[in-house]
Amino acid sequence: MRYKVTFVVGLALGYVLGTRAGRERYEQMKKSARELAQNPAVRNAAETAGQSGRQFAGRAFAAVGDKVGDAVPASLAGRVRSLRGRVRGGTGEDEWGTSNT
Repeated sequence: MRYKVTFVVGLALGYVLGTRAGRERYEQMKKSARELAQNPAVRNAAETAGQSGRQFAGRAFAAVGDKVGDAVPASLAGRVRSLRGRVRGGTGEDEWGTSNT
């Protein structure tokens, strides 16, 4: 309950401060955010973090699948096996067939 109240108070405070700042300040912050997102160093860092996260998740999925693979219901076991093959196959492509590099 405390977190909900904190969230609502933060939302209200953000709204009040945002309305006082006005449209001009909003556009200025939006422009700064866009410039930051288009910065090559930021984009490279975000891409690297995404790739590392996907690799870590794939290894964790394979490790958990190896340990609890036999305890999984049959309906789910087929899906896990097909995903495990994809993780270990390591084609470098995501589920959309595009490279993430």
